[in-house]
Amino acid sequence: MVGQKHLLLGTRKGLFQFVAQDHDWRMVRHSFEGIPALYACYDARNDTIWVSLDHGHWGQKLHRSTDGGQTWQEIPAPKYPETAMLKDDKPAALELIWYIQPGGADQPQRLYLGTNPGGLFVSDDGGDTFQFADSLWNHPSRPENWFGGGKDNAGICSILVHPDDPRHLTLTVSVGGVYVSRDGGATWEGRNKGIVSEFLPNPESEYGHDPHYITHCPARPEVLWQQNHCGIYRSENGGESWEEISQSDGPARFGWAICAHETDPLTAWVVPAHSDMSRVTIDQSLCVSRTEDGGKTWTAFREGLPQELCYDIVYRHAFHNMGDSLMFGSTTGNLFFSTDAGASWRTLANYLPPVYSVRMYAN
Repeated sequence: MVGQKHLLLGTRKGLFQFVAQDHDWRMVRHSFEGIPALYACYDARNDTIWVSLDHGHWGQKLHRSTDGGQTWQEIPAPKYPETAMLKDDKPAALELIWYIQPGGADQPQRLYLGTNPGGLFVSDDGGDTFQFADSLWNHPSRPENWFGGGKDNAGICSILVHPDDPRHLTLTVSVGGVYVSRDGGATWEGRNKGIVSEFLPNPESEYGHDPHYITHCPARPEVLWQQNHCGIYRSENGGESWEEISQSDGPARFGWAICAHETDPLTAWVVPAHSDMSRVTIDQSLCVSRTEDGGKTWTAFREGLPQELCYDIVYRHAFHNMGDSLMFGSTTGNLFFSTDAGASWRTLANYLPPVYSVRMYAN
């Protein structure tokens, strides 16, 4: 039985919490008002909410709540070790806590943090302390192939834990590529075969690609979906090889966010944008594109979404699905949701701060 549905909304001006009510949503709490909340998620293993904050001058902060967001405890933000160097004369330092991922169900105390400038941090005590993953930082591909895209330095922007094997991890580095570990993070290998990035001297290079976000079908976790800077990609073998599934004559190509169906490995959704040069909607109208055949074809849905003078785009963490319910927030503070697998949309809120992350959960 599905419990109460909740929504965590990370924005430029704090964390908003909503609960589902009578086929709609009601805001119940606004925390950290005025402070950028980069990412927020729920850990079902211990009923804990996590949020990362960017205080600008005061740096990065990490908070958790075990009472639904009524009170918060600050956790010391992890620090890069002195041995971690961006360049020979420039030590690495924490710039952003960009992604938070709980470990597997049989790892009740494990938590992962994906950060800029590309460091992975791991906790095995429920987030009280974090260790730096030297294995990824010292991967031989990093010095020459990790670099900044939208940000000055590379960053880990998504982390997947295999639902049947928590030692099987897949993460994305923007810019760097897709990496997989089968031993809990002790070793890593690149998984970028089939990705083509026009901005690289060698577009088919083994590393140096810009995955905006990666996700999987939980029921078929070997099926991966990737919204890449240079197109949409799908893998049926855990990233061993990728196939481009961009729409050649339609909107589904460039963007940041992608959602995968929880049980159907052929279905996924994207929110298209025009291009990396302009970064606005296509023809000043907003749509969500869905494929139900593994990317062979895409259908654009527009009912309930603005179709004139609309410039909203959607950041990589600001689109989420749970069953047939989908939710996304935009850079102009609009929040939309669908209860029919994206066929039609309703407006939940306007005039919010720019939305950084959207995550739904039930408890």
